[in-house]
Amino acid sequence: MGHTAAARGIGCVFGEPGVGKTVAVQQALHLLPSRVPVWRAVVGVKPALPQMRASLCEALGLSAGSLSHRAQSAGRALGEALRQPGLLFLDDAQRLSPPLLDLRLLWDEPGKAAALLLCGAGAERVIARAPALRSRVLTWHQVSGLDQERLTETLAGFHDVSEGVDPAGAGWADATVARGNFRTWAKITSHVYAMSKRARDIRVDRPLIELACARLGPYP
Repeated sequence: MGHTAAARGIGCVFGEPGVGKTVAVQQALHLLPSRVPVWRAVVGVKPALPQMRASLCEALGLSAGSLSHRAQSAGRALGEALRQPGLLFLDDAQRLSPPLLDLRLLWDEPGKAAALLLCGAGAERVIARAPALRSRVLTWHQVSGLDQERLTETLAGFHDVSEGVDPAGAGWADATVARGNFRTWAKITSHVYAMSKRARDIRVDRPLIELACARLGPYP
């Protein structure tokens, strides 16, 4: 991400649903130098061009209401805003339709100094359908499932309640329920935390983890 921002390029972060793409990107954004502005926008469900313009304008601090339905004015305003160094993070990019993928035009303008980061489950497949945009992507990064060897370390870093978690219990839950899915682990952690608040000195061992997993139902 740091390289993409420094090169003023386009990057794509992709992976299966729930593996932690957005969380990983948010954490990585905090590691960028403070002098690099970060603008965040989320692609709505089946957005039309005016809605997409409004999202970008809002993310960049522009007047979304007055520009969203004025294509030329919005284009000029967005182009001018992107002349300053920074990174535009566009989440749920898999929702982009072919007309909206002409975002690349903003990055073809002379003087453009901002970088673009597209993130989403299936974002790589959407971009693949737009060869002109795909050819401009500088960096591709696939987020895979949680690493088994660093599972307990990752869980402890995510929430204090998992400090000292039983490795065997965590390994069982990952192999049988979570299967490396970060979103599922976030739900397990939420249940573990709720149960830990009901008594003192509760150890996050396999019985407690099994009880938390049982509350996820048939579709964890």
